[in-house]
Formats: sequence, C-alpha cells, structure tokens
Amino acid sequence: MASEIVSARNLIKTFGGLTAVDGVSYSVEPGQVSGLIGPNGSGKTTLFNLLSGQFPPTAGSVFFEGRDITDLAPFHRVQLGMARTFQLVSVFSRLSVWENLVLPIVRFKKKDQGLGRFYLKNKQGRGLFEDCEQALDTVGMTSKAFVPTSELSYGDKRLIEIAMALALKPKLLLLDEPLAGLSDHEISEVMQIIRSLKGQLTLILIEHKISKIIDLVESLCVMNEGRIICQDRPDAVLADPRVRECYWGTEESC
Repeated sequence: MASEIVSARNLIKTFGGLTAVDGVSYSVEPGQVSGLIGPNGSGKTTLFNLLSGQFPPTAGSVFFEGRDITDLAPFHRVQLGMARTFQLVSVFSRLSVWENLVLPIVRFKKKDQGLGRFYLKNKQGRGLFEDCEQALDTVGMTSKAFVPTSELSYGDKRLIEIAMALALKPKLLLLDEPLAGLSDHEISEVMQIIRSLKGQLTLILIEHKISKIIDLVESLCVMNEGRIICQDRPDAVLADPRVRECYWGTEESC
C-alpha cells in the first residue's frame, strides 16, 4: 500500500513559453493537513489543476494511493476519492442549495447516472441524501437547504462549495484559497469548519493568509516561480531564509 495518498513526480506544465510548474515533486500522507503557500503567480493553483486533472501535465506523473492517474479525467479522480474547491466560488446560482449538493453526487458517484434511476433506487438514494444532509450540517447551512443559491452571500456560497465537495465523501480534499474574499467573521466560520475536518480526511490548502493556517497544518510547502523551494514543519518553513526572501525580500530577489 502506498504511504502517500497523493504524489506528484517531476511535474512540468508549460503554457506557450511560460513554465508555470517546473519539475515539482510533492506528496502528502493519508490524514495529513498540508498547506501550500507562495507569492502570486508561483504555480500553486496550476499544481492543484494538475493534481485534480483540470490540466494535463506537459511532463511528469500524478499518483493517487499508488495508482498512476496522470491520464485520468477529473470525474474519474472524483470517483477515486479526490475533490476540490476553487479560488472563485463555483456553484450553480440558478439552483437551490440542496440541488447544488445532489447533482454532483448523481454525476460523479453513480454508475447509473440518470436522475430517474437515482430516485427509483430508494435505499441507495436515501444513503446519498444522507451524505448531503451531513455535509450541510457540517457547514451549518441546513436551514438554507431550499434557498436559491443566487440569494446567498458570497460567504454562504463558499460554504456551499465546501459542502458540495464534502457530500462526495472524498478521501482527499483540495481547498484553493478558501478564505479569499471573506469577512473576518466568515473567515472564522470557514476555519472552524476546516478544523472540524482534521483527522477525518486528507486536506491540502492553498492560502495567502498564512497566519490563519499556521497552527492547523502539519506540513507547509512553499512554491516560487513554479518550483518548490521549501517543505517542512510550519515553524521551520517560516524561519527558512529562502521563504523569508520570497515574502519579505532581501537585497537579492528570490
């Protein structure tokens, strides 16, 4: 059995003449909470897109629980147990909160993906509905289950996006800047939810607000100019001269 739940080996991603990810090797163990930080444009989200299958790599490989998934489509990765959120909230504004949770499950977790078959299989349908209810309860949105998503605040939409991912019962959850655009109160709510997930699944977070995650993550990885420059315990990473150069600058630019 693989010791890592997800790993990247020598990943490269180029866009024309730009190399966004440059020979990255990265791995996370099951149950771990890992932070991924770095300046804007350092390649963090591109790495997430490679891990989750949104982008094919120019070179290199991606493994999930020891299986090579480099050529698997994103929905196949979801079926294996990988889910993610995005920098900009991605929900269906014309649907209710409940519908936002049910449809991804029907799409990704069912072999028979027709809505009719889903509803006819009562026992299985009840189980999946329970997954939706549990996810809504986790993010504190049960009372808004049948509210049109278009009527929600941006912060509530962020919670719904997290609930959509949780309803898929992932083994690995990738959170891309989950605190972006939120008020201080909303940040506290989201952080409380993320903390509640610790120990239940593997988490990787991209986040610019380092102070918010420093006591949450067990490992911190820093990217700059498409490369990983440091990966260690959070206290060791923040004390690393290369990291301090990237964030606070020295006479020589990082």
